[in-house]
Amino acid sequence: EVQLVESGGGLVQAGGSLRLSCAASGFIFDDYVICWFRQAPGKEREGISCISSSDGDGGTYYTDSRKGRFAISSDNAKNTVFLLMSRLKPEDTAVYYCAAGLSGTVVATFPGWHGMDYWGRGTLVTVSS
Repeated sequence: EVQLVESGGGLVQAGGSLRLSCAASGFIFDDYVICWFRQAPGKEREGISCISSSDGDGGTYYTDSRKGRFAISSDNAKNTVFLLMSRLKPEDTAVYYCAAGLSGTVVATFPGWHGMDYWGRGTLVTVSS
């Protein structure tokens, strides 16, 4: 059974940091790109960042607006992807999801979410002002 389980969300003050984790199981981790998305109340789901363990040194890519504050990384031995979020703002409040997709499809569709094959249930991040 394919599973993506997010953890690490919670309540944090503006300016603070959080590290989210996404533990993957049930599929060949190296065959997929893992991405982070978020969805705020009343808004569309939006892409944050992706990482591919199959791109030699672990290729990563981000949406432009996230560069500098968000950093994605992975521990391939543990099939886990992380999202370190820094200098958080109230507008970062959202449910954060990780998802897995095949490289060609993700490259063609990201930061859209339609190209992903598997999804976690999400973890809520609330940033207070």
